[in-house]
Amino acid sequence: MSTIIVGTPVIAELGSFFKTHGLSKKTVLLFDEHTRKLFGGSLLKTLHDEGFEWKELVVPAREASKSFSVAYRLYGDMIKADVDRSWNLLAVGGGVIGDLGGFVAASYFRGIPVIQLPTTLLAMTDSSIGGKVAINHPLGKNLIGFFHLPELVLIDPSFLATLPKREIYAGMAEVVKYGFIADEPFFSFLELHFSDITNLKEPFVTEAIKKSAFIKADVVKKDFRETEGLRATLNFGHTFAHGLEKLAEYRYLRHGEAVTIGMVCALFLSHQLGYLDHHSLERGLSLLKKFHFPKGLLKKRFLDIDSALLLENMLSDKKKLDKKLRFVLLKKLGEAFLLEESIDESLVLKAINDGRAFFSRKGVH
Repeated sequence: MSTIIVGTPVIAELGSFFKTHGLSKKTVLLFDEHTRKLFGGSLLKTLHDEGFEWKELVVPAREASKSFSVAYRLYGDMIKADVDRSWNLLAVGGGVIGDLGGFVAASYFRGIPVIQLPTTLLAMTDSSIGGKVAINHPLGKNLIGFFHLPELVLIDPSFLATLPKREIYAGMAEVVKYGFIADEPFFSFLELHFSDITNLKEPFVTEAIKKSAFIKADVVKKDFRETEGLRATLNFGHTFAHGLEKLAEYRYLRHGEAVTIGMVCALFLSHQLGYLDHHSLERGLSLLKKFHFPKGLLKKRFLDIDSALLLENMLSDKKKLDKKLRFVLLKKLGEAFLLEESIDESLVLKAINDGRAFFSRKGVH
């Protein structure tokens, strides 16, 4: 499994980390335009000081970079630079760069090692961990990819200071998810320290990142290829979220924002089907009420969307099997399960409408 290292400044010991884990000092350095500007200078200086040989690659900072055409260009650049199987790839960025870098590493020369250096809260706690890497297709997101575990995940919480507040809340959705699905004491910690974490106060933000990263790593270790149903629990709220993302054309709604909405709907569905008691439902909703959204986003991207249309787009989700929706539900706070049997569509529509009513109430941003 991957080694996860959390610390500040994490890149200061890059050479020793690579040596300890048997990685060569020949690396393809993959940035997007934003991460190159923010972190490129210090990282390149470290590589120089540590005696690395590197090839720098930069792609546009947008979801569209997760494509065959961009990957094809990167392959060409790497071939021209004589990159071979003795090299590795260091992906510096959020989910797009992590996915794209992992995809390229998994497929180039039939696979070279990848090291993830996540720069967003969502990437630090979710997408950089677990080895699921993919690119998009015009007919769907993340449909083409591999299971390719990173050799190292290097996490520096200080990087979060460069992020706008919207990205912090988007990443916080995945942090909260771990409390819901796997760790009730962590859920209680988040109830107490939600504002401390979103305001990047220490030691709370580092504790939240460490706990989230290691919960995910533990789940992945037990069910790497998602054959036992355990790894599927990481998708709590995601069935609803993927439908919302598709309706937003994967552009106007952050993944974490969609997951926040999706978790609200999943809580209502868990309660509606008799799995989650009322007190736990209210605790869950109270925590999710703390999230903020950009002005007008909830109305346009959820409240004004027809429930039947959302359900139709949920049915296109790649995580369904035999054309059936798969829902991750809660038995209690800290314990999730994958519901295998079909659910009547009217119950799903009710959960969506309950979610809409929740976000329409006074006090929800």
